[in-house]
Amino acid sequence: MALVIILTTFFVIILAPSQPCQTPDDFVAATSPGHILIGGLFAIHEKMLSSENYPRRPEIQKCFGFEISVFLQTLAMIHSIEMINNSTLLPGVKLGYEIYDTCTEVTVAMAAALRFLSKFNSSKETVEFKCNYSSYTPRVKAVIGAGYSEITIAISRMLNLELMPQVSYESTAEILSDKIRFPSFLRTVPSDFYQTKAMAHLIQKSGWNWIGVITTDDDYGRLALNTFAVQAAANNVCIAFREVLPAFLSDNTIQVRINQTLEKIIAEAQVNVIVVFLRQFHVFNLFNKATERNISKIWIASDNWSTATKIITIPNVKSIGKVVGFTFRRGNMSSFHSFLQNLHMLPNENNKPLKEYAMLLSACADVKDSDLSQCISNHSQGTLVYNGVERNFSLRNDFLWDYTEPGLVHSIQLAVFALGYAIRDLCQARDCQNPNAFQPWELLHVLKNVTFSNGRNSFHFDAHGDMNTGYDVLLWKEINGHMTITKMADYDLQNDVFIFTGQETKKEFRNLKQIQSKCSKECRPGQMKKTTRSQHTCCYECVNCPENHYSNQTDMDHCLLCNNKTHWSPVGSSMCFEKEVEYLNWNDPLAILLLALSLVGIMFVLAIGIIFTRNLNTPVVKSSGGLAVCYVILLCHLLNFVSTGFFIEEPQDFTCKTRQMLFGVSFTLCISCILMKSLKILLAFSFDPKLQIFLKCLYKPIPIIFICTSIQVVICTLWLIFAAPAVGENVSLPRVVILECEEGSIIAFGSMLGYIAILAFICFIFAFKGRKLPENYNEAKFITFGMLIYFIAWITFIPVYATTFGKYLPAVEIIVILISNYGILCCTFFPKCYIILCKQETNTKSAFLKMIYSYSSHSADSLAVSHVSLDSTNSNIIMTNQDSCGKSAASKKSKDLQGQAFSHIYQQNATSVCKTWPRKRISSI
Repeated sequence: MALVIILTTFFVIILAPSQPCQTPDDFVAATSPGHILIGGLFAIHEKMLSSENYPRRPEIQKCFGFEISVFLQTLAMIHSIEMINNSTLLPGVKLGYEIYDTCTEVTVAMAAALRFLSKFNSSKETVEFKCNYSSYTPRVKAVIGAGYSEITIAISRMLNLELMPQVSYESTAEILSDKIRFPSFLRTVPSDFYQTKAMAHLIQKSGWNWIGVITTDDDYGRLALNTFAVQAAANNVCIAFREVLPAFLSDNTIQVRINQTLEKIIAEAQVNVIVVFLRQFHVFNLFNKATERNISKIWIASDNWSTATKIITIPNVKSIGKVVGFTFRRGNMSSFHSFLQNLHMLPNENNKPLKEYAMLLSACADVKDSDLSQCISNHSQGTLVYNGVERNFSLRNDFLWDYTEPGLVHSIQLAVFALGYAIRDLCQARDCQNPNAFQPWELLHVLKNVTFSNGRNSFHFDAHGDMNTGYDVLLWKEINGHMTITKMADYDLQNDVFIFTGQETKKEFRNLKQIQSKCSKECRPGQMKKTTRSQHTCCYECVNCPENHYSNQTDMDHCLLCNNKTHWSPVGSSMCFEKEVEYLNWNDPLAILLLALSLVGIMFVLAIGIIFTRNLNTPVVKSSGGLAVCYVILLCHLLNFVSTGFFIEEPQDFTCKTRQMLFGVSFTLCISCILMKSLKILLAFSFDPKLQIFLKCLYKPIPIIFICTSIQVVICTLWLIFAAPAVGENVSLPRVVILECEEGSIIAFGSMLGYIAILAFICFIFAFKGRKLPENYNEAKFITFGMLIYFIAWITFIPVYATTFGKYLPAVEIIVILISNYGILCCTFFPKCYIILCKQETNTKSAFLKMIYSYSSHSADSLAVSHVSLDSTNSNIIMTNQDSCGKSAASKKSKDLQGQAFSHIYQQNATSVCKTWPRKRISSI
């Protein structure tokens, strides 16, 4: 019959929170018969009425605190079942229901579960004990609910006994996804794993890392806190405090704990974001107290209360700050809205919550809609005596619509329709008008694999029994003086991304990010975090990144290392800079100086060549080995000076190979020629017959020069083949890349220089032995000095080259080449040029003969005296012979020497050892 409430003045209505339970049927909140019964568990009242801290008798207490939002959830289940019954989904089969009020208490819910498990069509309300329940037919085939995880976990353990399908529309505890412990449990909402992950991601995305968490002391609260803590740590978010409130309003300490929690929030001034995993009545009391203390924060709401109209209508609720909430995806609500509009047509004989709601409305008939919720809440807290007057009144359907939570209604609809489609699949081959057509465990097997559609989307349970429909992200904001819940974004579970619904919502999100909730000041780019508290990584100091490190984002844990080969960064840098490529180039002052010295050297070489060419037939030029030898030596010096140019400018593979080869071969040829000159001088003025024989056999100028130079050519060729010099990058310096020539093989480089050193040392020995030549022909002395300069330069070069780095490393070798080249050039040619230009009177045949004669006579006398000292017996004979030989030659051949000396100056070998000493000297020279 239609629900029409008629109150008369002849009745006095006693409004109690709920009727006492006298029989099991009194315990049922709403019922409707059918071929297949579906149970329902809803916390229609928020607590149980008790005058004691704990129960004294094992009896179900009365409940009070009528919850309009949960009442609407029961209506959603009834509406969904009626939709199936009025459709063709189950032809000939009617679904019935038994809905129980859990009063937000586990024990009451367990009593309802016992009723579900009781044997069907039994004369007594009994639950039989069996070893095997496969053929046992309980009162109901499946259960929808409960809403709260604490209750759901307890109920699920009981329903597991018969594997009765339990489909929850709101319980999100992650533990319920464990199919080993909860094999018969399914839900049409995601688990808290995804909600906490979304929360942590939103907090991290907003730039907050120092937050508080408030939760309840029950399974749901503890599990949500633990899961959120893991997700927060993964997103570098720290929890400053964790406050736990008693789970039930019947706990007398709840007000004390709420006050303590608010004191903690005030004390933690840096915490401006608080995540709240509470029930609606907890949040209602918390926010009422918070508005009194003018506490304003950003509150992250869980799906339990994010859409609670009861909370959003708290007076001055806007003063608490911003509320960002998560709720389940909503569906099409038009059908349910129509159902509410026609609620007065719904039979109420077997619907106690509907009766109670009607009675509460009658008590608040004269109250405005804005105050109706508070009126109902006040009247539902205790016994109310109402003296009515006869009148008709509506059920204020618009008021109910305002309290509707679309996400939960959609989840309940999905739960009912999932059961409906599973029953359809099961009844295709069975007569489901017979209550014994199937058992609950058979329905569970089909239900786990069912897939159905609402016309737009397809739904199914995953392997964990969850239906991951996603979340809507909500924002509470004031519109026209009233707090309104608006959708800000969608959260995609699979991709872990937020999809904002428009530019306006993006702007609102950016405004939220302006609020800071951090333990420490944000570290700017170029800095990194240095933790100061061991228990929290979010509390830190900011220190500058060291050299060659950078950070390009705020609050980075570590500075990133620049690529040392190509980039660098100063201290406290937010980016890496490309290293400047350096090498010894033409514009460098040192390079200019060295090039100038090389050009001067080249000019000296050319000048000497001109001087020697113009004085071709003079004794000094002839005594230098002739113009050909001089030209070869001067050419070598020229090439040495030219080779220094290859050490400057950007290195190329060609220049790297050319500079060492050019220097090595030309310098070797130069030393080889000077070696032959030293050997010839020693041969010409040696008075030791044995030594002279050896020198005569050794003195083969062209073959020796060719062999000595060829050895160096072979060394250089092998060097080029197996380990050729090439361009390399020296990245050891912090800010520059030195482009340089890598020698390829230190052994080959050392062998080249070592070989030149050996030749120079031999040349030095030969020249040193001939250092006492006539004053105007003292070439051996200058060769000796030139070789000393060479040795000093290159011995110094080794440690300097080994310890020098940077772009001036090639300059070290250039300087050494110039010193050794200048030393040998000056010592070899400058004395002769001095004689040619400044002492022309000594550069004549007569002066030259006179000098030779004088030196030969002196050498003969010295040799005779030395022989006397060797043997006292033979000294007179030797001295007489030598003296006679020397004097007769001096007197006898003086005229011949004047006429013939220069014709024999450049003969390569002496004609006879027994000839006179002066003649021998002239012929040899």
